[in-house]
Amino acid sequence: MSLLRPLLLDVVPTIQQTAALALGRLASYNEDLAEAVVKGDILPQLIYSLAEQNRFYKKAAAFVLRAVAKHSPALAQAVVDCGALDALVISLEEFDPDVKEAAAWALGYIARHNANLSQAVVDAGAVPLLVLCIQEPEVALKRIAASALSDIAKHSPELAQTVVDTGAIAHLAQMILNPDAKLKRQVFSALSQISKHSVDLAEMVVEAEIFPAVLACLRDPNEYVRKNVTTLMREITKHTPELSQMIVNTGGVAAVIDYLGDSHGNVRLPGIMMLGYVAAHSENLAMAVIVSKGVPQLAICLSEEPEEHIKAATAWAFGQIGRHTPEHARAVATANVLPSLLALYMDTDSSEDLQVKAKKALKSILPKCNYLPALEPLLYEAPSNILKHVICQFSKVLPHDSKARRLFVTSGGLKKVQEIKADPGSALQEYINTINSCYPEEIVRYYSPGYSEALLERVEKYQPV
Repeated sequence: MSLLRPLLLDVVPTIQQTAALALGRLASYNEDLAEAVVKGDILPQLIYSLAEQNRFYKKAAAFVLRAVAKHSPALAQAVVDCGALDALVISLEEFDPDVKEAAAWALGYIARHNANLSQAVVDAGAVPLLVLCIQEPEVALKRIAASALSDIAKHSPELAQTVVDTGAIAHLAQMILNPDAKLKRQVFSALSQISKHSVDLAEMVVEAEIFPAVLACLRDPNEYVRKNVTTLMREITKHTPELSQMIVNTGGVAAVIDYLGDSHGNVRLPGIMMLGYVAAHSENLAMAVIVSKGVPQLAICLSEEPEEHIKAATAWAFGQIGRHTPEHARAVATANVLPSLLALYMDTDSSEDLQVKAKKALKSILPKCNYLPALEPLLYEAPSNILKHVICQFSKVLPHDSKARRLFVTSGGLKKVQEIKADPGSALQEYINTINSCYPEEIVRYYSPGYSEALLERVEKYQPV
């Protein structure tokens, strides 16, 4: 590095540029080398040249700044402290698109770390110029500018508002059907980062009339485009029932369910969460997820995905769908999801988050579920904190349904209930008493543990006449 530094001032322009490129590649390689560039006082030199030199050198200098800033907030701050922002913002006004692209890229890498750095980029006046860059004809420049706007908007509602106030949404919305996959990916990312913060911002994105046009991108060959569209829909639906209803009306829920069927792994996560958010708002919206065949598809995700955070999100989504009415709970129960949720909750290898989500889902669904065939397997497996919810449901349904009472005996359910050890006076004991009172006393005795031994004893003691 000490050898490269004097070359930045060489009389031959190509040597200057090559030296800058070499420094950029070193700084990009790892954090230690980037720190060495900062400590070697190379940045002030580059920033000075950004204002003075030709376009090739400017591009190389911006590359070095980006390479240093990408590693950590501290290194990005070092770049800012040297006065880089003003020089980079001036470069956004250059005629040459390559220089603009290099400057936008560096600004995005500075802004992505945290809100303070992002605010510094905004205060330097970058946002209106980045919005002009997304209107330029060069696709590469559009991509980088959209990515930089996304990195600025993601930290806080105020920063997102700054991006919106410059008219970014309308220009981003015009590019949602652009043939370039990498550009679409950045556009959807930027729209997601804007709409995630508040209802007002989400409504502004929706008002740009991107639905239902964006649903076509759920079938895009590029998986990141598909993922970012789904993430955008998740960020919009989470805010209010009205926004969710709008997405349901444009066919968004059915499209996301199809998307879950066609994809695997992490790209499924935003789709799973989006269905959970829609269902959480109201009975009707949860029913929309059920009617579009969302439950069987989520059940497939639960069984196929090895990653615990995806299982946890799926368990959470089931809880949101099944917690509204008996009809909703039945839809979840008939997909044979309850035993899977119970197994995940009881599996000691499951992460704490997964166990908590699975338990919460069970406790949301069970109190609404009166579909007994799905509850019966849980009688044999469930620990007492879950079991009491299961027994409670039986104690509600059996008194009013003679067919179910008969089935409960023949399937071995009644026998299992007699084997449960409940504390006297506990809620569980009350439920068991309610179930037992649905049957003649001798039937209950017959299925109680120890009854066969008592019968054999009577046989032994019996004296024939």
